[in-house]
Amino acid sequence: MTAPLRTEQLESAAEPWRLPTERERLQILNRSRTIAMVGASSNPARASHFVATYLLSSSTDFVVWFVNPRESSILGHQVYPALTQLPEAPDIVVAFRREEELLGVAADAVAIGARTFWAQLGLWSDEAAVLAHEAGLLVVMNRCIKIEHARFAGGLHLAGFDTGVISSKRPVRPASSARG
Repeated sequence: MTAPLRTEQLESAAEPWRLPTERERLQILNRSRTIAMVGASSNPARASHFVATYLLSSSTDFVVWFVNPRESSILGHQVYPALTQLPEAPDIVVAFRREEELLGVAADAVAIGARTFWAQLGLWSDEAAVLAHEAGLLVVMNRCIKIEHARFAGGLHLAGFDTGVISSKRPVRPASSARG
């Protein structure tokens, strides 16, 4: 078994930012214990709520902090109005904000001493990536932390959720012998 890569082995400020490989994302998740979800929502229809439910489940052992100035409680957990008000610096700051807000979230992640800045699936900001990378943070863009964790933990098949169904065809049912 190879030793986990240290942050300075994964990326260095002298190198341009690049999206971490699958193995590097696995190492980020394996070495992290605390996650701050910026833009978490108590609305069950929001992606952040679904991800929060997963991260708090027995499938993970993360300590999860929610950050949203308009919320007070999500899934029975306290919500902090800003990253600066968390009890300690999280290992990962996951952003569920609009792309134009990612630079500000990345700057806050740098200011509090987070180790990784993670922009959720569908989100990308080169400016936020460069700012966080140059400050020494690992940066993941356009990846769902729930999907990545589930895939690495065996709960997500490459073709989709691990439902056991590998085809969309309905099963063939045996013909009944006699109808009474």
